Amino acid sequence: MRSLLIVGLALGLALPVAMPAVADTPMDQVVKQERRGLFGLSSFRLSRLLRPEGKVEDVTYTREWLDGLPVAKGDEQWACMAEALYFEARGESVKGQFAVAEVILNRVDSPRFPNTVCGVIKQGTGRKYQCQFTYTCDGIAEVIREEGAYERVGKVAKLALSGAPRELTEGATYYHTKAVSPNWSRKFPRTATIGVHHFYVHPTELSQK
Repeated sequence: MRSLLIVGLALGLALPVAMPAVADTPMDQVVKQERRGLFGLSSFRLSRLLRPEGKVEDVTYTREWLDGLPVAKGDEQWACMAEALYFEARGESVKGQFAVAEVILNRVDSPRFPNTVCGVIKQGTGRKYQCQFTYTCDGIAEVIREEGAYERVGKVAKLALSGAPRELTEGATYYHTKAVSPNWSRKFPRTATIGVHHFYVHPTELSQK
């Protein structure tokens, strides 16, 4: 499994590297401010308040439960999420895969990052080792060889995008594996540890909750 590498750091980093600011429209800024205002509610309660009929009610974080669901398909945002989960977390538990999906969606909600799933995942792509998810800029072709693993993360992507409760990482927007210890991890509050990943929020994001 390839994971996030930033100049020699190995495995699964969702990093706070310097990136050009992504301009939001005034409406984007208003929406994100409203979302941040709701962070004080638990993600489970919030997801129930906002979930339209037909959205995900409950998630069981087991391989057996996931394997029993129908094969998932979706639009471009789903494809971006599924690809990221495949290259970042296919070897993780189901819970670990949902946790990585949470980080991506939390970034979509944050004014610090682009406001689409594909935008978050591809931020910085094109500058070697200067992107957020390094599998997109490490110079190695993204080839999906494990169809079973891709099918599973596709289901996770579909559930996450369909409103599955974000209850695992407490709003985390960064993560790294236990194999590394980036400098920023000593300054950012850690919110969770799931599988091989530690999860964090930016200090200012924590103060806004």
